[in-house]
Amino acid sequence: QVQLVESGGRLAQAGGSLRLSCAASGSRFSINVMGWYRQAPGKQRELVAVITSGGSTNYGDSVKGRFTISRDNAKNTVYLQMNSLKPEDTAVYYCNAVKSGRDYWGQGTQVTVSS
Repeated sequence: QVQLVESGGRLAQAGGSLRLSCAASGSRFSINVMGWYRQAPGKQRELVAVITSGGSTNYGDSVKGRFTISRDNAKNTVYLQMNSLKPEDTAVYYCNAVKSGRDYWGQGTQVTVSS
């Protein structure tokens, strides 16, 4: 089992920055892929960014050039640096981990961007 705990979500101004963190516990071995997804009211959950244990990354089109994902393998922690925030970034952000072919999800952290 893998437990994921997110932090860092809050109210921010458009054009501002936020940093989300997600700490994974319960895994003795490296987690293959960690990442962030988000879900806005009335919309489907969408990819924000993912990163492999080797450091390869993939971003959703709407956040490319504004968000940066990184991870600390020793701490099993993934970070999401969000810059140039827009009101349309408002959503619940979920941490995701993939280990041994299984998906694990955090409880989510609310990010609200005001115009």
